[in-house]
Amino acid sequence: MDALSGDFSRMVFKRIITGGLGEYSLDGQMLSILVEVDGVKPIGQIAENTGLPLDAVRRVISKLLQLKIVESVQRQVDVLDSAFLDVLDRELALAIGPIAEVVIEDAIADLGQEMDSFPAEQTAELIDYISQEIQREDRKTAFRQNMLQEMKQRGYI
Repeated sequence: MDALSGDFSRMVFKRIITGGLGEYSLDGQMLSILVEVDGVKPIGQIAENTGLPLDAVRRVISKLLQLKIVESVQRQVDVLDSAFLDVLDRELALAIGPIAEVVIEDAIADLGQEMDSFPAEQTAELIDYISQEIQREDRKTAFRQNMLQEMKQRGYI
């Protein structure tokens, strides 16, 4: 299986240039992507920053890998556990009713993630995004406070 197959947009790469770039011939796309590659930004963000389609970025990264100019960064990403998602659903249902599950699913999709692999580091962003759907201020405040406490208990913040 190709290392660049699957959900390429979440992969992270870093530069590994040991010498000068004089021995390489890089086109404009390669240079613009190489400038963005920093060992932190995922490929999806690099594609967005450069305005290039993901398939073009995949081809360029493949070439940069062959030239040994970049390498993949393996990073451990903690994801939200199902128990937290259950609490999130329950707390949101108290605030907005039975559509809570749909609102959560839509919010996760809007943030470019999937339910079973939502990064824990984006939990605060998710809570903020979801809380915008709560019309009553008292319920919104209670929701945010309860979820903040839950995030602290689980070590998400």
